[in-house]
Amino acid sequence: MKDSLAPGLLPPGQRVYAIGDVHGCAERLARLHAAIAEDLRRRPAREVTLLHIGDLIDRGGASAAVLDRLAGPPPIPGVEMVSLVGNHEAMLLDLCEPRPPRDALETWLENGGEATLASYGLDRHASAAGIAAGLPEEHLAFLRRCPLRFIAGEYLFVHAGIMPGVPLDAQDPLDMLWIREPFLSAELDHPLVVVHGHTPTPEPVVRHNRIGIDTGAVFGGPLTCAVLEDDRLGFLRA
Repeated sequence: MKDSLAPGLLPPGQRVYAIGDVHGCAERLARLHAAIAEDLRRRPAREVTLLHIGDLIDRGGASAAVLDRLAGPPPIPGVEMVSLVGNHEAMLLDLCEPRPPRDALETWLENGGEATLASYGLDRHASAAGIAAGLPEEHLAFLRRCPLRFIAGEYLFVHAGIMPGVPLDAQDPLDMLWIREPFLSAELDHPLVVVHGHTPTPEPVVRHNRIGIDTGAVFGGPLTCAVLEDDRLGFLRA
């Protein structure tokens, strides 16, 4: 793994492996976890976090297997794992509320939810209540525990991005889940360097104020992991 100077800094001894949008690509996620475990074997670190940037589900064919992997025992023993909520998880959780929004089911299906239903063996014509009842409770409980953001050193990890010029504590959760512009083209410094997914690109995007790590795994690109340590940045791919 080649590395380069990073736009932010982590405290000494800390390393973060941040994985981009998985979207039901379970086999590639397993291979990437194996590559991370091998990297750790070769280069141990004192404090390690394995982070998934959100959009674990939908569009790809193995969303159930992805959640099985992440809701069970730690995929890399002894490593802290943080999985952020993405807009796709938020749509599913809205659907599973006792009183879901009127258009929750249609919105989710239009955004790739049908592939997730198929991975659980559920009918796309099921009602919202039927879908909620048909999903494993441990998977829903896992998703409900996923935070919106995670901070380490000079980095903010969040699914989509933030609204430029707005303090972190005043950010709208919908922006953190859905934003593209004006975040993607913003030139001003953010309070922290933002590591995000949500917007697929052929290669990771590294700027002075953000790092984009969604490289479109579900569309045929690689599944990418940013490796952050001290003032260095590298990438692993599957």
